Amino acid sequence: MLNKKLTELIATFFYVGRLPVIPGTTASAAGALLCFIFAGNMLIYLLIFMVVTGVGFWVCGRMEEIVGKKDPSCVVIDEVSGVMIAFFLLPMSWSVVITAFFVFRAFDMFKVYPVNKFEYLKGSVGIMMDDIIAGIYTNITMHLAIRFAGLMQ
Repeated sequence: MLNKKLTELIATFFYVGRLPVIPGTTASAAGALLCFIFAGNMLIYLLIFMVVTGVGFWVCGRMEEIVGKKDPSCVVIDEVSGVMIAFFLLPMSWSVVITAFFVFRAFDMFKVYPVNKFEYLKGSVGIMMDDIIAGIYTNITMHLAIRFAGLMQ
């Protein structure tokens, strides 16, 4: 088991989650930056996504125990994982990046069904899954928008 400091470092995505305002949005922006940087190398992108997601599942429940609160706002590695799903295989134009970012944040904040059902699960699954599903919703929405509305232009 990881010690408390290392658990906090990972769960807060290098202390982004300890920012006094909008830590989830800031972590989503950090994740979007990772996506932007590694979009040209799918192998590295997928490797980073798998590490972030796997480690997120590993530490989030422990961080919940340390803080003593269900899904504490300081835990933001779930946002990074979710946004990486949201941006998967999207073209990295500014219009797509900005739109996908705000669509992801909306899905994450408003917990559209069945995302809201995951909030009731305990530990890491409850913390990680709502953002993963929000990322899937965003990715599908963006691919449809690009295909049918010509958002890339």
